Amino acid sequence: MKTFRSCSALAVCSMLAACATASAPGELVSARSAYDRAENGQTARLDPADLLTAKETLDRAEKSLSNNADPQETKDIAYTAERRVEIAESRARTMVATQQSDSVTAQMNASQTATVRGTSAALGRANQQLAAQGQALQNSEQARADAEKRAAQAIADLQRIGSVKQEARGMVITLSGSVLFASAKWDLLPDAQVKLGDVAKALTEQDPDSKMVVEGHTDSQGQASFNLDLSQKRADAVRTYLVSRGISSDRITAQGFGLSRPIADNGSAEGRANNRRVEIVVQPSAK
Repeated sequence: MKTFRSCSALAVCSMLAACATASAPGELVSARSAYDRAENGQTARLDPADLLTAKETLDRAEKSLSNNADPQETKDIAYTAERRVEIAESRARTMVATQQSDSVTAQMNASQTATVRGTSAALGRANQQLAAQGQALQNSEQARADAEKRAAQAIADLQRIGSVKQEARGMVITLSGSVLFASAKWDLLPDAQVKLGDVAKALTEQDPDSKMVVEGHTDSQGQASFNLDLSQKRADAVRTYLVSRGISSDRITAQGFGLSRPIADNGSAEGRANNRRVEIVVQPSAK
């Protein structure tokens, strides 16, 4: 009888665990998978600090789920956790690429040294080769410097208009909703059109090929359905204006998120003002 009761208890626990797993939203399942991938890969060794931040955020999402909190809150925290995992993985890949580049450079230097130690004829040929490589390197460095200068100027121009952050999903340009629109409206204000014209110019000069997503966000005041519709109309208005200023329509899409993705506390006026925003996400180039 004791054995039967133990088996029954074990079966009940297994059923409860299965139900808990089944109730996890897709965002949380995806975040768990992303963290497991990073934890068992090179990211855990190369960027443990950022991976720890992602784990802490994932733990918050798990706690939200176990506490039966607002499902949307659990999804949003899980979404943030997965993005932080992606940031850690991106930085780890950059470290690996740098190490590989240093290794290639060291090998090239070793090869050049061996050539110099050869005969005088070989030395002459090596010198000619080094001269050619030096010129090519100089040209390459100049081209890179020019590109970095243009990119820096474009980002500086954008920072005078709104905030600019580099995230795993791309460069994120955040514009205040109060600067772009009147309260509860989606028609662009005259000054906003000037600012968006500057945004279009900077984006075109920095990268004429990358895809972009215009995201509309609101605070928590009013009905969720109204805010979702308002955020979509505002995102559409910004996209339409950017297209009118020369950005190809097939490069840019618009999506409204309503009040679902706050970046500040909606309990204060300042927090709500920060949440009323439009974000232009310039996605990493596929090239």
